[in-house]
Amino acid sequence: MTQVNAPRVYICTGCDIGASVDVDKLCKIPAEFGVPQAKRHPFLCGEEGLQYLRKEVAEGAGRILIAACSGRVYADRFDFGKDVMVERTALREALWVSTPNDPDTQLLAEDYLKMGIVKLQKSEKPEPYIHQLDDTILVVGGGITGMTAALAATDAGKRVRLVEKEAVLGGFVRKLKRRFPIDGTGNPVETNIVAMAEEVKNHPAVALHLSSEVVSISGQPGEFDVRIKTPEGEIAVRAGAIVQATGFRPYDISKLGHLGGGTVDNVITSARFEEIAASGRIRRPSDSKEPSSVAFIQCAGSRDEKHLPYCSSFCCMTSLKQARYIREQNPDAKVYIFYRDMRTPGKYELFYKQMQDDDGVFMTKGDVVSVAGVDGGVEIVVNNTLLGGTIRVKADMAVLAVGMESAAKNGGALHLAYRQGPELPELNYGFPDSHFVCFPYETRRTGIYAAGAVRHPMDAAQSETDAAGAALKAIQCITLAAAGKSAHPRSGDTSYPDIAFERCTQCKRCTEECPYGMYDEDAKGTPQPNPLRCRRCGTCMGACPQRIISFKNYSVDMFSAMIKAIGVPGEEENRPRVLILACENDSMPAFEMAAKLRLKLSPHIRVIGLRCLGSMNMVWLNDAFAKGLDGVLLFGCKFGDEYQCHNMKGSELASERLSKLEETLGRMSLEPERVRFVPIAIDDAYALPGIIGDFMKVIERVGPNPFKEFAD
Repeated sequence: MTQVNAPRVYICTGCDIGASVDVDKLCKIPAEFGVPQAKRHPFLCGEEGLQYLRKEVAEGAGRILIAACSGRVYADRFDFGKDVMVERTALREALWVSTPNDPDTQLLAEDYLKMGIVKLQKSEKPEPYIHQLDDTILVVGGGITGMTAALAATDAGKRVRLVEKEAVLGGFVRKLKRRFPIDGTGNPVETNIVAMAEEVKNHPAVALHLSSEVVSISGQPGEFDVRIKTPEGEIAVRAGAIVQATGFRPYDISKLGHLGGGTVDNVITSARFEEIAASGRIRRPSDSKEPSSVAFIQCAGSRDEKHLPYCSSFCCMTSLKQARYIREQNPDAKVYIFYRDMRTPGKYELFYKQMQDDDGVFMTKGDVVSVAGVDGGVEIVVNNTLLGGTIRVKADMAVLAVGMESAAKNGGALHLAYRQGPELPELNYGFPDSHFVCFPYETRRTGIYAAGAVRHPMDAAQSETDAAGAALKAIQCITLAAAGKSAHPRSGDTSYPDIAFERCTQCKRCTEECPYGMYDEDAKGTPQPNPLRCRRCGTCMGACPQRIISFKNYSVDMFSAMIKAIGVPGEEENRPRVLILACENDSMPAFEMAAKLRLKLSPHIRVIGLRCLGSMNMVWLNDAFAKGLDGVLLFGCKFGDEYQCHNMKGSELASERLSKLEETLGRMSLEPERVRFVPIAIDDAYALPGIIGDFMKVIERVGPNPFKEFAD
């Protein structure tokens, strides 16, 4: 019996689809699901095919399954308006990796068509979460990054509220004598920070709060409720998005005792030296004497696992610039620069070459062993120099080029009223966690963007560029939120979690595992969703043991039905079935590239794309084995120091969940080897045949799933 408003199925026979399988048989498949027989067309993505589909829509087709190419291809062509639900089944890609006109290839195509039909049947059209939202951008931090972000946002027509804890704007740059040579001349330039501060201070679209701090932030994009402590008292305001531009702290010199930090009078940081230079004549701290010799020690505490393991990127240029100050003040003064590597990227190299040509500047690569106070000055001992052996240099003072620590480290700026904590989650070394591979501005708090040196070490010029980018991302977030749409990586998605609260057991799995802190919770532990924080990854859906979290077009029930739609041959046919649950961000593109390369994959696999592997609910594995499938491969983004899940923690969480599966498989008398997690990067197409082939050998070794004979 045909369903009311049943999906209509359209099969494209182009791109070798018609030449690879019996399309007549495929056209009869929908009838098994109460759906009208599929219609075929030789070229659905062409103008004639699109006109044909538009005519079908005009005649009442409101739910359409297009069995052709991947949904990543021609998405705009197959968009027939918000009232028409379109699902895509990637027959083309599945057939390109298979042997044409083979019985197993025919079964594969039939299964993909069945899964597509079931998926569309289980889908509902999402209704976007739309509220009247505020579009003001809150900028926290009034240094060069914060001011640049504020001005960039106002240039785009947005209102800005800027909060700065100091009594004046300018931050660290205000303390500089000059900036790096950013004008291409190879010479340090004026900061012009005072003029920028005046522009911000007098801008009609900027509400400025000096000597002020954020007390708390709650809510979600477009509806952030912010409390600010000002000299006049505490105020409550609303913001649409937030840019955190709180800058950095120089590394604590007292931790560098072997370099004289905190113990030798005339050993100071490069930050302190800059302040001295900016105030007038350069004088050493102990006796206000103008130095006739200064030693600069690079990587002071940086690139050192005991202190800062990373390079802060600005230290070498800072020392070269400060060496210029000394030489300008006293042409007879001597400057020593001891470095590990001299890092002066881009046009900064021109300035480095200038300083190399200065006869009063001595530079050598080497390891500074110690700095001690001697005769009112300092003595530096350096090993492994370019000159060979150990050298000792006496100077009037030493300047330690210490690195940057994010001001966000250990918190204290945003005071978020979030269940997962009051500040931005940290990645490594105290810098805010972001998707550093693809979406560096996107922190794990939707609508809150870190910019400048608070995000990672960078100089003032880089911070200005970074600030403009963060401001534009904040504007994008507000625009998307106003339309009920998500930010990256599923930009534009209008679905959001629907929770059956009456069955919630307050286990807190969703509130703990959501990568983005979408859920708060009440005193009993019941999740309190903030839909506009949601990135639609579905991690909460995978986390929920009660299976009460779903999306209109993405649910536990939907994927259970898709798995159950897979045809499972009997044990005697020697046709194993392996389910692959694959992340849509890296794994599915890798499959599509394998298809374009015409790499051959086993015809016994059935691939289902997921928003994120973190959305995998363990019940799907039970469904797969109960159905009689022989194995399950889980393909998720790589994670770790060198790569990252698109949804921050999704694939890592899936891997952790899988580690707890062995007991469940044991109860089913199934071998743990039947399930494997494999990290896949987007460029792993050539690795897929080997990965899948090796797993198929494992399945051959352990034998057929004993549940086959009991499966439907």
